[in-house]
Amino acid sequence: MRLGRIASPDGVAFVSIDGEPDDSAGMAVREIDQHPFGTPTFTGRSWPLADVRLLAPMLASKVVCIGKNYADHIAEMGGFGKGEAPEDPVIFLKPNTAIIGPNVPIRLPANATPVHFEGELAIVIGRPCKDVPAAQAAENILGYTVANDVSARDQQLSDGQWTRAKGHDTFCPVGPWIVTDLDPLDPGDLELRTEVNGVVKQHSRTSQMIHDIGAIVEWISAVMTLLPGDLILTGTPAGVGPIEDGDSVSITVEGIGTLTNPVVRKGKS
Repeated sequence: MRLGRIASPDGVAFVSIDGEPDDSAGMAVREIDQHPFGTPTFTGRSWPLADVRLLAPMLASKVVCIGKNYADHIAEMGGFGKGEAPEDPVIFLKPNTAIIGPNVPIRLPANATPVHFEGELAIVIGRPCKDVPAAQAAENILGYTVANDVSARDQQLSDGQWTRAKGHDTFCPVGPWIVTDLDPLDPGDLELRTEVNGVVKQHSRTSQMIHDIGAIVEWISAVMTLLPGDLILTGTPAGVGPIEDGDSVSITVEGIGTLTNPVVRKGKS
């Protein structure tokens, strides 16, 4: 099942998204009653996808991110750490105010340069959980989506920690929807590709992650309670680079879909 959130003439709602992305004209959405957790029930209302606007697919209480989870990215970013693969997952937070949906502009701060894209697979938590063993992580996962961990590199380097650099409003694009029928504990060897203005910048596979899904959920849930809708960004492979005013960034994860966002400098529409 594909789950999403839409804005329609009747308001904002969670929906199930039917049809195939390669036939967008044939795609439609069915309104979910209240929320998508557990077994969704439907109101009976539906719309063609073209008649509604996709929003960020989930309202997260927090966004927990994994750093240094691909060896090739560690190597290319050696100046931002020891350049070695960590024995345990490295975690940091983005505020939920950074979250935006598909086609919403990433707004570059006037005082930040360069700002980089980071294409990532994201986990969506399905129920409250704490101290989850890796083997039981699947029981707490609603599904997967696509995310962009936008990062101001100059602020990351000057601050010595990552909160400001990665926490700006619009610095966490997510979408276009959540896919629930991937194996929740092992989403497999999925292709991950990032394009800027149609040019491929990142091309990797999720099988290259150092810490797998179970290990990530176990590590984070030992620190903090995870709530329904919380997002976990699983790290980015090599190929990250700058985005500028006027660019368009598209991140595709095999089996999920493509998340596209334009880029503008703050103060421009």
